Amino acid sequence: MDPIVLILIGAIALVVVYFVFIRKKPEAALPEAEKPKEKPLAEAKPKEAAKQEPAKAAKAEPKPAKIEAPREAPTKKEPAVAKPVSEPPPSLKAAAKEVPAPPKPPLPERGAPARPSAEPLQKRAKDVDGLRRGLAKARESEGFFGRLKSLFTGRKEIDPQLVDQMEEILLTSDVGVKTTSALVESIRDDLSKGDLKDEARVWAALRERTQSILEVPGGGGLALTTAPTVVMVVGVNGVGKTTTIGKLATRLSQQGKKVVLAAGDTFRAAAVQQLTVWAKRAGCEVVTGAEGANAGAVIFDAIQKAKDIGADVVLADTAGRLHTKTNLMEELKKIAKTMNKAMEGSPHETLLVLDSTNGQNAIQQAALFKEALPLTGLVLTKLDGTAKGGVILGICAEHQVPVRYIGVGERAEDLRDFQADEFVEALLGGGSEAAERAA
Repeated sequence: MDPIVLILIGAIALVVVYFVFIRKKPEAALPEAEKPKEKPLAEAKPKEAAKQEPAKAAKAEPKPAKIEAPREAPTKKEPAVAKPVSEPPPSLKAAAKEVPAPPKPPLPERGAPARPSAEPLQKRAKDVDGLRRGLAKARESEGFFGRLKSLFTGRKEIDPQLVDQMEEILLTSDVGVKTTSALVESIRDDLSKGDLKDEARVWAALRERTQSILEVPGGGGLALTTAPTVVMVVGVNGVGKTTTIGKLATRLSQQGKKVVLAAGDTFRAAAVQQLTVWAKRAGCEVVTGAEGANAGAVIFDAIQKAKDIGADVVLADTAGRLHTKTNLMEELKKIAKTMNKAMEGSPHETLLVLDSTNGQNAIQQAALFKEALPLTGLVLTKLDGTAKGGVILGICAEHQVPVRYIGVGERAEDLRDFQADEFVEALLGGGSEAAERAA
């Protein structure tokens, strides 16, 4: 074939290839290339859009404005697209400021601290109510409070005969002769002066004097002045020493204190077992010895262990002993000396546990234990089991030993810190029926 014909055919082929393949690709790539010269090939409507905003074409074109233009009138929608670019930021900022507002649940928490101001009053009311229930027997008609209340109820005039009847009730409620005499004489003096003219004033005077007797300095719970604070617990058989230690250990553990128990009552196997059970309940350590082992040695080991593990308190149990047995009381003195060897200055506290149902006998026990040991506090148990309850007045008045705890039930929480004002309010109430309802 003629070479010229071949050249023409080749040229035609090149032109065809150019228009079919090369020429069509830029048309497909027009939206991405953004070439203003090729826009007229796409559509006529985009030209109008480009003419209206030639200066902003470069910024508006990369956005979906041109893709949305074919769907709706481009001339009206393009300015709407341009406005969001400048206006949304302030709206977004406003929204951002509003977002933290919903998550303001912390605001109630900030107000929460105001509640504690009312909580002490509520807690005090609950404490008095609970104590009042614990002293229910003493508040019954035949109990200490019930008899005093009936003496005053309905009485319009105060005469010497009322004071004599009050004296009888106090004596038969285990208040003790000395304490009763002091109380009655003070009221007689006020009557003779004309200071007590009606039932309410006599009752108020009785409450005031009762509270002043009970407010021996140092009352209330234990003062943990050193670590470990070593507490020696003493008393006669059956007053509740081991149970008191278990309840006290539970309370201290709940307060975050590290407690070590010393099973110093080595003559009664049940005491060791009982203390071990309490230790497991309270989650504290217990040191025991063989049956009949030297009590001082067991307590010595407990103090050493407390120092090794950094405990806060050591509660040392001791065997019950009759206060009339001189040799057994001397043994307590030896145990105290051994404790001092383990840690100088210990025992820091010596608590005498007394059974409130023992009446006048409890007052004698306090006197003899006080001679043998420097008592720092009393624990009166089983106050819920007696209708008398006046023994606490006699002990405080005659021996001036502060009451640290009182027991008004079987539960650990029924071992309560002693507060004179709460006790008087729970036991004596308001006196008259109206005042009693208010209390």
